[in-house]
Amino acid sequence: MLSNQTQILPYCKRVLLAGGDASKVVFSGLGKTTHEMQRALEVGIHCFNVESESELKLLNRVAGQMGKKAPVSIRVNPDVDAKTHPYISTGLKEDKFGIDVKTAPDVYAKAVTMNHINIVGIDCHIGSQITEARPFVDTLRRLLLLVDELQERGIELNHIDIGGGLGVRYQDEEIQPIKALVADIKALLSDRTQTLIVEPGRSLTANAGVLLTRVLYLKSTQYKHFAVVDAAMNDMLRPSLYQAWMDVQPVIQNDQNITATYDVVGPICESGDFLAKGRSLAIKEDDLLCLFSAGSYGFVMSSNYNSRPRVAEIMINGYDIHIIRERESFNDLIKGEKLLPKKSPINLLVATDDAS
Repeated sequence: MLSNQTQILPYCKRVLLAGGDASKVVFSGLGKTTHEMQRALEVGIHCFNVESESELKLLNRVAGQMGKKAPVSIRVNPDVDAKTHPYISTGLKEDKFGIDVKTAPDVYAKAVTMNHINIVGIDCHIGSQITEARPFVDTLRRLLLLVDELQERGIELNHIDIGGGLGVRYQDEEIQPIKALVADIKALLSDRTQTLIVEPGRSLTANAGVLLTRVLYLKSTQYKHFAVVDAAMNDMLRPSLYQAWMDVQPVIQNDQNITATYDVVGPICESGDFLAKGRSLAIKEDDLLCLFSAGSYGFVMSSNYNSRPRVAEIMINGYDIHIIRERESFNDLIKGEKLLPKKSPINLLVATDDAS
């Protein structure tokens, strides 16, 4: 298999196709390629969030070859614990993201000496599904100390990007009201001139989407009841990957159905293929189930594992219904595949311990 090394800034391309403004795009990510840097400079994005000294050097070289100056924000790792799942924690010192807050001043100092780098800001992202203000406040305090140190060195910043990660209610989480969070942040920025950038992400989309799935079989063993459905971990990976709790309910409630405690599982050949575990449901075979809070980290994390075509996406606006993504067909699934000619046999040499 070959990695997709020539993909050119796919997220930015989506933004532009949707009519978005390139000057409002912030380009984050650990592994930016030369092609992506070139395209981002061509369309005039707001800035690159640089995550390593090596990336900074490459960006300076690419911008120089194009006769441009790259707008740069250094992504700082503040070593703040967001108290979230380890897989979606991004601001601890052992995480792969950003530049250590202690070494960041020296990196800024190197950046300002580069002919094709224009320092415009500072960036940070500590994780996802954060349900309280404290991690954001702690992070911002650490960033502001660094901003002041940079100012003493003569390095002025235009913006402060505190990232995203605002959590949503999936089950019984107590979510910090956004107004209260904004008030806490504003109190720290009252005498600052920099623009504040926030990336709300999940908080806008998670509870705007659902996944519909049909019960194929109800299966009982000596130990468990299973509801086998036609959706699977390839359609919604969060429960398997993050052990995420997502509410699931029958689309039509029927009091005549027998209530039991079910594991809602898919047809993929993995024990980790489940959407929900230990749920009290009054359902029967052929019922439709609704998996809530599927609007974020749903389709974007889906795959064709087990040769399963991906689902259709429907947008509902009032009484208007729009198909915004067609259901994949089997032909879509194999479109890029090729068979070897029958004239080209593959010879295999098999090692054996059999002396004969």
